[in-house]
Amino acid sequence: MISEFAKDYDITRCPRGSDFCFDHNIVIHLAGISHDLKNASSSHDYYEVNTEMTKSIFDAFLLSDSRIFIYLSSVKAVADRILSELTEESEPNPVGDYGRSKLFAELYIQESEVPLGKKVFILRPCMIHGPGNTGNLNLLYNFVSKGMPWPLGSYDNRRSYCSIDNLMFIFRELIENQDIPSGVYNVADDIPLSTNEVISIIADSRRKKPRIIKIPKQFVENIAKIGTILNLPVNEERLHKLTDSYVVCNRKLIKAIGKDLPVSSREGLSRTIKSFL
Repeated sequence: MISEFAKDYDITRCPRGSDFCFDHNIVIHLAGISHDLKNASSSHDYYEVNTEMTKSIFDAFLLSDSRIFIYLSSVKAVADRILSELTEESEPNPVGDYGRSKLFAELYIQESEVPLGKKVFILRPCMIHGPGNTGNLNLLYNFVSKGMPWPLGSYDNRRSYCSIDNLMFIFRELIENQDIPSGVYNVADDIPLSTNEVISIIADSRRKKPRIIKIPKQFVENIAKIGTILNLPVNEERLHKLTDSYVVCNRKLIKAIGKDLPVSSREGLSRTIKSFL
């Protein structure tokens, strides 16, 4: 979908290792090393790619004739875990190299002097999903598809998601709407969903009845601790990602755009799940 979107605009595509010389109007910087649950990436890798490469690309943008720079950062540049709603005013306190490397890139951009006539947008998306998705959604999908009961029904959480359709809509608005000011914006669908709701959406896509059981939290957390010690797929970090609440406020962005997002949280997730069939 990103490739199809790029065809409609004069967008620079910069492979890693290039000199980042731009002769296009729009630069959308998506490249980076994502949060790595398998710990295959070193600390150096995160900062070399997520921070230093971003600085080089942004410096080239400042010297070019390009007029719009969009940097896809992450909510993890602010916090890995939150107690309440995450807004643009939340004090950044990332834990880990991924979040810190994203934050350092953000700070470099924000502290740079931007010439008149140029616009710079830093986007902090929550979990982006769409066709070809990999990660925890796929794990949940496999659980439901195999008829396995979801054992974490005792967790009453809420998490924000970001549909790829809504992200593409936001890109278009940032490019076409001249009234949107430069700045930092959270990116998320409107309504957060609980994991139990996600299980139900998956079951509906498979025309199955959701099987959700409520195993006591303490028992589940003990199993996760053992998984962490033994380096198993079911571990504490994955449990947090599946059961913690992580609500991201998108009101600043929606107000700036002046339009509603085209896809609801449930519809966006349903589209992604159906792509797995």
